[in-house]
Amino acid sequence: MALLDAKARARLRDSSFAYVDSKGRRLLPINDAPHVRNALARFDQVRFEDDAARERARQRLLGAAKKYGISPLGFFDGQLRKERQQGVLKAHAVDIASLPRGMVTFLLTDIERSTRLVRRLEDAYAELLRDVQAIIRTNVRRVGGHEVDARADEFFAVFQQPARALASALAIQRSLAKREWPEKLEVRVRIGLHTGRPTLGDAGYVGIAVNTAARVCSAAHGGQILISSAARSALEGSLADGLAFRALGRYLLAGLPEPEELFQVEAAGLIAKFPRPRARPAAGPPL
Repeated sequence: MALLDAKARARLRDSSFAYVDSKGRRLLPINDAPHVRNALARFDQVRFEDDAARERARQRLLGAAKKYGISPLGFFDGQLRKERQQGVLKAHAVDIASLPRGMVTFLLTDIERSTRLVRRLEDAYAELLRDVQAIIRTNVRRVGGHEVDARADEFFAVFQQPARALASALAIQRSLAKREWPEKLEVRVRIGLHTGRPTLGDAGYVGIAVNTAARVCSAAHGGQILISSAARSALEGSLADGLAFRALGRYLLAGLPEPEELFQVEAAGLIAKFPRPRARPAAGPPL
């Protein structure tokens, strides 16, 4: 890429730069394909005056990438990683005192095939992600759940009462299934529930219960609700008509010392058939 000297920069119009600040400083030249690629790589190194300025520069840069036929997948991946990092910081800002203590039920969600969706939608993926998170957030809060963390395509919530966690999971899957998505895409989330007694400290929840909930979610498929044996026991006696738990067997979940028996929630409005859980089966029959 040929470097722009002072005279060459001076000849360029403001429209040849992704960002022009309030003092007239022009950054991130996008006058040709090599400079667009360089701007994509350097975008996160620029100190923008505010979020609105950053978003305007991002849109101009993506427009230039489209003009020159450049696929900005690496740029999108970097933005998602940054959102995840910001999500970590946001989690620390949660009002810890408001979170339930003692025996709680965790709900974790994860968007299935999110990378494929990014490749298909490119910049429009950000809007889809906001819509998915809004649906999840609404159905968590509606039944008295607490949002713990939201990192890009993942969402973490906690409930004092296990029946409310299950009600939230059902509502999330049904709401997502009814939604019409761009380009007639299928957008599905995997959901995992686990009941346990974690430690709640200044940094949030820690302990094996958090890890177990995450692993149960990871074992699920998009559109599926998986629950642990502890969650099933906590929900015993509170099943509504038409709701059932199907035993899937015992599985070795990464990082957990013992195999975990998994159950699929079956109810009206949910997909009924899935491949086996995304985990290695344990030897021997179900518990």
